[in-house]
Amino acid sequence: MDIIALPAFQDNYIWLLRQGQHAAVVDPGDADPVLAYLAEQQLQLCAILLTHHHRDHVGGVETLLARHPVPVYGPARESIAGLDHPLTEGDVIRLPALDLELVILDIPAHTAGHIAYVSQAAENPLLFCGDTLFSAGCGRLFEGTAKQLADALAKLAALDDATRVFCTHEYTLANLAFAAAAEPDNPARDLYARRCQQLRAAGEPTLPSTIALEKAINPFLRADELQIRQRLASELGITAEDSVSTLAALRAWKDRF
Repeated sequence: MDIIALPAFQDNYIWLLRQGQHAAVVDPGDADPVLAYLAEQQLQLCAILLTHHHRDHVGGVETLLARHPVPVYGPARESIAGLDHPLTEGDVIRLPALDLELVILDIPAHTAGHIAYVSQAAENPLLFCGDTLFSAGCGRLFEGTAKQLADALAKLAALDDATRVFCTHEYTLANLAFAAAAEPDNPARDLYARRCQQLRAAGEPTLPSTIALEKAINPFLRADELQIRQRLASELGITAEDSVSTLAALRAWKDRF
């Protein structure tokens, strides 16, 4: 199966999963790039997968359905027009045309009902996590709490290290700049930053990442690191006593960074 990044808006990616002449799309905020790719490649759309209700993730659903009446999967706890297969933690969806099985995780924080799709296939583990986890960062807390964020990130960090992480925004370089402020001494992060700068200079996506890489470079998955807590104390005068308070302080710092 091939996974193609379709750029949308300023920094979104719509992920298109392709097997032969069949395809599914994840978080199509804009129908135009999807329709163009389907037509160019003569593909048949078989499913739409949604992680949360924000317009830049669901805005293209109505137009896609007018041309391709397919199942629409998404979070049971959010109201999204066109969603006819509501999902929650532990649900499993099967897309036979793609030879793909996906398990659902509830990962609220960015939005109240945000979900993730996980393929646990040993040879090709995948994660489609919307706006909860970014490479070197995480999503803003629009509707959730720091405790929910901590729980959501813990679920994702517990996935197989080889799991490829398909988030939906090209925020990596900005996130890495903040990561350098939050944890200055991280050689793995600096190496990754150089690679990402080269990719963006060549017009290539920095994504997907992997769970192993994120655990090595992402400050929001490294909230227990002493250096990060020391930086919070020196930069913000905050003494964080646990991972939840550390995440809350990190996210607030990132919001104004």
